[in-house]
Amino acid sequence: MIPRVEFCGIEVSRLILGGNPFSGFGHQGPERDEEMVNYYTTARIKDTLRRAEAAGINTSVLRSDGHIERILREYYNEGGCIQWIVQVGARPEEFAGAVGRAVSLGAKAAYIHGGIGDKAYREQDFDMLAELLGDIHDHGIPAGVGSHAPKAHRWFYESQLPADFHVVSFFNCGSLHDGKGEKFGPEDPPLACEVMREIQRPCIGYKIMGAGRVEARDAFEFAFANIKPNDCVNVGMYLGDNENMVEENAATVADILRTG
Repeated sequence: MIPRVEFCGIEVSRLILGGNPFSGFGHQGPERDEEMVNYYTTARIKDTLRRAEAAGINTSVLRSDGHIERILREYYNEGGCIQWIVQVGARPEEFAGAVGRAVSLGAKAAYIHGGIGDKAYREQDFDMLAELLGDIHDHGIPAGVGSHAPKAHRWFYESQLPADFHVVSFFNCGSLHDGKGEKFGPEDPPLACEVMREIQRPCIGYKIMGAGRVEARDAFEFAFANIKPNDCVNVGMYLGDNENMVEENAATVADILRTG
């Protein structure tokens, strides 16, 4: 079994299933994105969620868009029970509505997309982030903030932004959202883990494999050796590369946490 932790009042498996491959965000070029979109039909996404449940993963981080919302509605109506933490990337004027739709479908927590967090840090726009977190809290669920940059998370935390949790990218690849391409530097993960340890709130680490650039076991071993005991990792899984990826990743994490 994959160990679970108390995460802002929710019991969450330390391995979380990520949703980027479901929506064709592979961070490996347009052809790879197209491959993922073609592979991940509605049926395959629902099957992946069920396989994650069976492997001991009880939580998934998925986007707040019509595509994912429609699939989750089917999945839950068919008896699915994986928990949903929603990544909200809506514009400020549409943010509260996106959160409300997610909560109506059963979302257990929500966080501000990393691209929004990056922009707010650059502009030092504390008030905008606080307002978006308030929109989440108004719906009665834990509220988090994402960013690709450790220095942004340090600013969020030291400024006492009213976030319940942080979602921290292991690779500072926010350059993608500025139109500057994909940047995955090997110097980044230690800096991300350092700030996760400094932040005395639960954290979710993501992009721990650098979008497929780091071997799975190496990435898991590094992550769990360097984050807090109550932190989790969020990993997207493209079964088009390996049909057994969910089960293999779950077994690897269970083994590392059991023996570590």
